Amino acid sequence: MNKKNKALSRNHIHTIVILLISAVLCIALLSGCSNMSANKDSKIIGISLPTKSLERWNRDGIYLKEQFESQGYNVELRYSNDDVYQQNNDIECLIADGVDVLIVVPIDGDALSQTLKRAGEDGIEIISYDRLIRNTDAIDYYVSFDNNGEGRLQGQYIIDSLNLDKAQGTYNIEFVLGDPADNNATYYFNGAMEVLKPYLDSGKLNIPSGKESFEEAATPGWSTDDAYENMQNTLASYYSDGSRLDAVLASNDAVALGASKAIQSDYKGSNFPIITGQDADIITIHNIVDNTQAMTVFKNVNEEAAVAVEVAGALLEGRKPSDELIASLPKGTVFDTESYNNNARVVSSYLLPPAVITRANLDTLVATGHYKWDGEHKYLTSTK
Repeated sequence: MNKKNKALSRNHIHTIVILLISAVLCIALLSGCSNMSANKDSKIIGISLPTKSLERWNRDGIYLKEQFESQGYNVELRYSNDDVYQQNNDIECLIADGVDVLIVVPIDGDALSQTLKRAGEDGIEIISYDRLIRNTDAIDYYVSFDNNGEGRLQGQYIIDSLNLDKAQGTYNIEFVLGDPADNNATYYFNGAMEVLKPYLDSGKLNIPSGKESFEEAATPGWSTDDAYENMQNTLASYYSDGSRLDAVLASNDAVALGASKAIQSDYKGSNFPIITGQDADIITIHNIVDNTQAMTVFKNVNEEAAVAVEVAGALLEGRKPSDELIASLPKGTVFDTESYNNNARVVSSYLLPPAVITRANLDTLVATGHYKWDGEHKYLTSTK
């Protein structure tokens, strides 16, 4: 064999090796997409959740999977480790696996439009779950809670606890808000401001740090650590002389936990401020018992999952869900066709009612069956 033929042979071998490696990698990638035990006769529900690092999303994953499987559906559940790139890949895998419905809680509400456009083009029904996905007309429905209402509950709790309508003097408040990438975070804040702003405008409430806007007080990723550090900085800059802090509007339990830790370690005042929260995390319930958090807004995610199952079922039957579905949904659920514009269109929404939980009504959580008292009847634990 001459040198030219030998070179060609080597090139052919090299090309074949590359093709074989590529084929193996493709097979591995595709096989890595499937993550379910499938009944070939059943429809497939693909669920994409942000992370396992927050108690909230673990509960949602359990309830969604249980309820869909109880109705005979196959379920493929994926967590994306709070990584937007991974979530897009996870959804691509769900599309490749042939899911019939996608249930998606976006990590970043603006980052999924192209991936979901492909899902819609493939005829997949898409439900934006809990957090609204923005800038795409591929979303069929939105299932969540009354997000503005949650903020109003937090704000009203502060008003009532401080007796602002009758008390004399000025009260200091600070904001510890949510993730700018989470569409719900602005709804929570706007709802709270609907009730708090008159007191801020009148001077009854004062924000010593000056962080009154959402952007100034936001906490990327709902990070407990960032909330802790931000509150430490606020205390050092504006309360180091023992000035009184009366309330902290914390948008959820993760950031409330950070604020509470900072106050316990760094606050020099003689009182413990009112701290709001949301999600009824177990550690939060402990803090409420210990008086290091005043309240949390409870969202029954088992009922939220039930609404998603009903909406998905209707879509798979070729029906267009509307207010006629309300009769089969948890009490207090409303059908909203006006409030949630995702910058591409107004998304028809099913919204469940939230509830205030304090130390005085912890048995409300026990009654749901998702919490129970510990052996000493002091703290609550999860039944899951």
